[in-house]
Amino acid sequence: MSLIDLMFKRRSTRKFRDEDISKQDLDLILHSALLAPTSMNRKPCNFMVVERKETLKELSECKDMGAGLIAGANKAIVVIADSMIADTWIEDSSIALTYMHLMATELDIGSCWVQTHLRSKNGKDSEEVVRDILKIDSYYRIVGMLALGYSDDIPQAHDESDLDKSKIHFLI
Repeated sequence: MSLIDLMFKRRSTRKFRDEDISKQDLDLILHSALLAPTSMNRKPCNFMVVERKETLKELSECKDMGAGLIAGANKAIVVIADSMIADTWIEDSSIALTYMHLMATELDIGSCWVQTHLRSKNGKDSEEVVRDILKIDSYYRIVGMLALGYSDDIPQAHDESDLDKSKIHFLI
């Protein structure tokens, strides 16, 4: 499959089957994250793989809305970035999340990016909630996490009609 075909195919899914992702597929998803470029090659991101159902349930309650799907995922990968290494932690984490999202698509594994940065749970910062759940230091920043699992509920691929080409501007 070409990269553009993969990009058209990539869709978020929020319902997962109760089926384990193989170690080989999980390794490929994690390797894709490690291949993601970072500013000045500082590599501030670490990847916490969550498999324990109780922890997935806790993470599903990290913000007021939009995280509930994590409870039904087979795994979640939380991207934590060391803000003492790079001030580009938002960009670096976002690129890594995107690479993993695309690799999951390549492997026919459902995935959904769950944002925590700039979100809250009952007025408490969602990043802080996740740091408390995972017991990590406050200098680690969390843009989001990727919920993963096999799914029968992946939306149809995008097609050319989904592209808003009015957003493209040529300067001559």
